[in-house]
Amino acid sequence: MTTVTNTSSSSPADAIAASLARKTTTAKSEELSESRFLTLLTAQLKNQDPMNPLDNAQVTSQLAQISTVDGIERLNTMLGQIMEGQQSAEAMQAASLVGRGVLIPGKGMLLSDAGAIGGFSLDAPADKVTLSIKDANGLEVASVPLGSFDAGTHNFQWDGTAVDGSRAANGKYTVSIEAHSGDETVASQMLEFGAVTSIVRGPQGSDLQIGDLGIFKMSEIKQIL
Repeated sequence: MTTVTNTSSSSPADAIAASLARKTTTAKSEELSESRFLTLLTAQLKNQDPMNPLDNAQVTSQLAQISTVDGIERLNTMLGQIMEGQQSAEAMQAASLVGRGVLIPGKGMLLSDAGAIGGFSLDAPADKVTLSIKDANGLEVASVPLGSFDAGTHNFQWDGTAVDGSRAANGKYTVSIEAHSGDETVASQMLEFGAVTSIVRGPQGSDLQIGDLGIFKMSEIKQIL
């Protein structure tokens, strides 16, 4: 995969010339295909046995076949153009996210002087949501009750206050969540905050490089902050 920031060694003029050449080649190929068929059909009609002429239904069938092939070729060309348009639109949408903060699946959280941001998603409404924040050694640093939430994706901020009331040290932490509705446990997923740093063009569309968290698909972005 290559990023969209990569440049090509070809000049714009070379790219235009290559594109025109491809279109010309395609057009000529279609013309030759139709011309070849008509030539063969004409030769067949000229050389048919007068005592056993070519059946009209057979001629009609052959004409229908070339028409069907031509229609399929045009349909494939149209679908290719639509897919190219969708990929370009997706790339433009992805490019607009560079520099923006997003929430993606993950349990990490980075605490800085400004605090920390995270998120979670709930499969159903919950009347009690509690976060457990642990340090690199697995020791619980803070337990944060968030209250009740509807089903869906939500974000939160942590000011770094630890269990004993002191300020936790800046750095990376892991977060887990417990969500309940009455006595029932609500299915949930932790989301991690990251900033989009670049766009990566993959074989099936545009992906996002989110800092040092890695490369993610557009469909994995749960919320844009």
